[in-house]
Amino acid sequence: MDFDVGARLRDVRREAGLSQREVARRAGVQHGMISIIEQNKSSPSVSTLRKVLSGIPMNLAQFFEADTGASDKIVFRRSELVELAGRLPAERLARGRISILQVGDAMAHNLQLLYQTYQPGADTGEEMFQHESHEGGIVLRGKLELTVGDQTTVLEPGDAYLFDSRTPHRFRNVGDEPLEFIAAASPSFL
Repeated sequence: MDFDVGARLRDVRREAGLSQREVARRAGVQHGMISIIEQNKSSPSVSTLRKVLSGIPMNLAQFFEADTGASDKIVFRRSELVELAGRLPAERLARGRISILQVGDAMAHNLQLLYQTYQPGADTGEEMFQHESHEGGIVLRGKLELTVGDQTTVLEPGDAYLFDSRTPHRFRNVGDEPLEFIAAASPSFL
């Protein structure tokens, strides 16, 4: 089942009593961007959606919370994981797709556990992430180029990372096969 990002954004914006213009002003984005996302004319990248939600304010875990399930649930089948990432912006679509699947209710557990898949050439974009959290992960398959601050490293299966997420960072698949890795963050940030 697809998550309707546009309808959810419209609903949370209205629940907060904010106009599209006010959310755009607070988030530092063009007013038209909010309208385009709400009409599902554009599928925002994770970093763009995070920026838009900062104007409400709300993080991605809260945004997708309605679909994460009960906080007392213990076992989650793959079909129950919640997709947090849609397609990247049009200029990067030719380079692949990213899937970020969340396990359960990250807010209830103060831990976000993610199963991520990046197709060859896919990346999180030139704009680096930066947020209040700590995160770590283990590469299962493929080659992950991890940039944290001014340090860039390629990780292979079995390699792991752990860093303070307040440092700007980005992820990219530099291999010729899908990249799969498990990531965790505390507190949850998406």
